[in-house]
Amino acid sequence: MASRQTFACYTMALLFAAAAVSAQLSTDFYDDTCPDALDIIESAVRAAVSKESRMGASLLRLHFHDCFVNGCDGSVLLDDALGFTGEKTAQPNKNSLRGFDVVDDIKAQLEDACNQTVSCADILAVAARDSVVALGGPTWDVELGRRDGTTANLDDANNDLPAPTLDLGDLIKAFSKKGLSASDMIALSGGHTIGQARCVNFRGRLYNETASLDASLASSLKPRCPGAAGSGDDNTSPLDPATSYVFDNFYYRNLLRNKGLLHSDQQLFSGGGSADAQTTAYASDMAGFFDDFRDAMVKMGAIGVVTGSGGHVRVNCRKTN
Repeated sequence: MASRQTFACYTMALLFAAAAVSAQLSTDFYDDTCPDALDIIESAVRAAVSKESRMGASLLRLHFHDCFVNGCDGSVLLDDALGFTGEKTAQPNKNSLRGFDVVDDIKAQLEDACNQTVSCADILAVAARDSVVALGGPTWDVELGRRDGTTANLDDANNDLPAPTLDLGDLIKAFSKKGLSASDMIALSGGHTIGQARCVNFRGRLYNETASLDASLASSLKPRCPGAAGSGDDNTSPLDPATSYVFDNFYYRNLLRNKGLLHSDQQLFSGGGSADAQTTAYASDMAGFFDDFRDAMVKMGAIGVVTGSGGHVRVNCRKTN
């Protein structure tokens, strides 16, 4: 009982902290200091996505991986340096995270427009929103004013980012640890309606979960993902094979047909699990999914935010000032 009470208190503390931070953020934070900031970010994101549609999912994922480690403080962007280890070599990030060059380009444009004003953490939050919109998804007002952190945490990146092998209960726990509900988790998982996954992350499901994996999908995946460990590990396949580069609700429709690429994806629909009802609802109600997704993104964007004098604004997103 004591452990449950401790966990409940911890979760409530996270929620209160998120609410307090959200009150310090504002949608008009740069209106006076860098009025063209949002236009600069949007233009750069649209250009990057137009050049490579997959980049939209990559930028969305950068924001997620940032917020789940050290909070939304831009720590995921920091390069390793002498005496400093960043998060890019963590198992969930190595040979996987993309979009750093796009962030570099955005930051360079913002530094020209308004030197040392717009944080890298805010760039990630806005770029995630603009990426979703560029691929046909919902928009939302991004609360701004995050400061960039001065540290990174390799251990937390290895331990706190939800693994593709997690069961439903562990997914719920991983998100709850960040102050996000089970409902938030199911909505945010819909980000997998765009993007791709590496063979190493779905090989186990492909060859060991035949009962819950659509046979035609399995047949199409095997040439790209051989059964032998280490063979084709970095080959990728779409998380949503139906509409890979459109932000819609087909991710959930796929789950109802046992077409979830990752083990963790298919956990949202198992024919009797606690996530089944919400997943089924999203599969038939894209507007409802969009509403919940935008709310969950705002909530996620407030995790562990550093504001005011608690952090700084990096001149180069890859290193501290």
